[in-house]
Amino acid sequence: MNPNERTGLVTRLQAGFYTVRADLAEYTCRIRGKLKKEMQNSTLVAVGDQVRFSVLPDRSGVIEEIFPRKKEFYRLSPGTLREFKQVLLANPEQVLLVFACAEPEPSLRMLDRFLVITEKQQIPEIIIANKVDLVGEKKAAEIFSLYTELNYRVLYTSAKQGFNIQSFHEVLKGKISALAGPSGAGKSSLLNCIQPGLGLRIGQVKGATGKGKHTTVVRELIALEEDGFVADMPGPRTLSLWDTQPEELDGYFPELRGLVSGCLFSNCSHDSEPGCAVKLAVEEGRVHPARYESYIRMRIGDEG
Repeated sequence: MNPNERTGLVTRLQAGFYTVRADLAEYTCRIRGKLKKEMQNSTLVAVGDQVRFSVLPDRSGVIEEIFPRKKEFYRLSPGTLREFKQVLLANPEQVLLVFACAEPEPSLRMLDRFLVITEKQQIPEIIIANKVDLVGEKKAAEIFSLYTELNYRVLYTSAKQGFNIQSFHEVLKGKISALAGPSGAGKSSLLNCIQPGLGLRIGQVKGATGKGKHTTVVRELIALEEDGFVADMPGPRTLSLWDTQPEELDGYFPELRGLVSGCLFSNCSHDSEPGCAVKLAVEEGRVHPARYESYIRMRIGDEG
């Protein structure tokens, strides 16, 4: 490798400039012109990408190569005339889905939509059930029991009481994590518990990603003091499934995957057809009715 070249992690994107972290230093980089010609229907360089770059005399840099991604957290870019896969975070190692047990009441349908996205994109997920102090541990376990029964990992926390904060911290250490969930669930409070000021930093980044033609878009991976990075993600209403057909949706519901082969019709929508193995499983209590309703609503495009 050229002595003026480095490999590093893209940690920030703003107005066409990329902050690349390498050897405990940060470099402000642009993309080599010839690379821009390779961009087709997906983000060329995203936060979380590993890149090779040249260091210029003024300590800025030029990105020469983007290494292949292991994973992508992405959405169908809104407001475009053609389909464009907007990569929000490259190489995420996990997604933490933060939902409150109360105040606000948890929207399990919203959680189901997130889980479909992580299943589709094959990214490990952990459900963070926060504000346990408002309902008690027993009630919290009841609210999220349908997910533990499906072998999703659920971590119960309380930022106010410091409950399971150490476990939350351990989950983040040494990994690139996407943080997702509705506003008011306590993401910032949880982050502030493990690193004072971190929640405020996330809020500042999120505030800079507002809508509008002249709004400066900032995407950032924020470093944790004890190794690891965390990025805040947009809400589920803007996370349209990329290249997902209605007939493949059941494949992203773990409890439905093994049932569809038992349906009378190979193209069964699991809604009104006779001989449907999925509907029978719901009637017999083998599939939770709330999860089934989420599936039907997603299949017909109802995101409410």
